Amino acid sequence: MRTNYVLIDYENVQPKNLALLEAEHFRVKVFLGASLAKLPVDLVTAMQALGSRAEYVRISGNGPNALDFHIAYYIGRIAAEDADPYFHIISKDTGFDPLIAHLKDKGIGCKRSATLDAIPILRSLTEAPRDEQVDGVIEKLKGMPKNRPQKDKTLRTMISAWFGKKLDDASLDRVVGELVRRKVIAVNQGKVRYTLPS
Repeated sequence: MRTNYVLIDYENVQPKNLALLEAEHFRVKVFLGASLAKLPVDLVTAMQALGSRAEYVRISGNGPNALDFHIAYYIGRIAAEDADPYFHIISKDTGFDPLIAHLKDKGIGCKRSATLDAIPILRSLTEAPRDEQVDGVIEKLKGMPKNRPQKDKTLRTMISAWFGKKLDDASLDRVVGELVRRKVIAVNQGKVRYTLPS
């Protein structure tokens, strides 16, 4: 699968659900304003969970479009290094739209979304039929062989985040129950064991 680069304009959008990006094909860059002094613990913890696939980029200097120019620079740099990238700019700033149109004209995939769960590749999981939702969860778990949740509660929290926290308790129980029924996971005294298909 092609690498999806998620470039977050943190001055504009402060995402709460980075767990949506746990799959191996995501790379995340969070762009921080030069004057930002503190970050929320939830963001830092979620970024740590992504390991080397995530990084902070503190912009140099201030100005009305300083952060936007940094994002544009990284898109150009990555596009020069990766033969088939896809970029997701997470921002409510419509000023990115002319750049996105230009990139598409040059054959480079790029889309702006106002939130993480509006990214098309992620939104499709929430809107998919029930069986495909479970298939999607399995694919995401296969994509994270080194940091799968070891506890049932943590697994449920992660699945909930993948669905943009839109699953009610009954739907979450259904997804986890189907993973057990398919023998993808076994849950014993709150601990999860994986037997994922290759």
